[in-house]
Amino acid sequence: MATIYMVRHGRAAAGFGSHRDPGLDDTGREQATRAAQELARMLREPVPVFTSPLARTRETATPLVAMWNVKPTLEERIAEIPSPTTDLKERAAWLRGVMRGTWTDLEPSLLEWRQAMIAWALAQETNAVAFSHFIAINVLVGAATNADDLITFAPDNGSITRLDNSGGTLKLVELGRQAQTRVN
Repeated sequence: MATIYMVRHGRAAAGFGSHRDPGLDDTGREQATRAAQELARMLREPVPVFTSPLARTRETATPLVAMWNVKPTLEERIAEIPSPTTDLKERAAWLRGVMRGTWTDLEPSLLEWRQAMIAWALAQETNAVAFSHFIAINVLVGAATNADDLITFAPDNGSITRLDNSGGTLKLVELGRQAQTRVN
């Protein structure tokens, strides 16, 4: 059995509809430090660290990888939900609409993205930490709880959600800290 610690990135310096790949703001950097400290308490020794290729997740991983003196693996399969448009205003409107729906409402390419993320989690054979995104974390929680809703909970920035990969089945161990949050 492998436990996967899914960490939502710290607060970004800009939102989904105003920047393609923002880094963290000062609060986000503080959240990243707190998450690293919490993970160091939870895990007695370093485990593999994965991060979405986006700046906010890589920056959130920085305190932990420095503390553990490890190199993170960039993992496309845990990246942000792919948008059908590059126009930032259209992208924000699209995301608001998608978040109200279910997985069965979505186009095949998004279902493939979801399945790839689930396959990544099920392939983990040892404990691992993954720095990812709001909807991506919801993908795994939804898979573990058999939920079809796109959003099953609101992971706060810097929160840690734990899932177990046991015999090819994802199980929810503990939801991360939740908040009424904006997706950024």
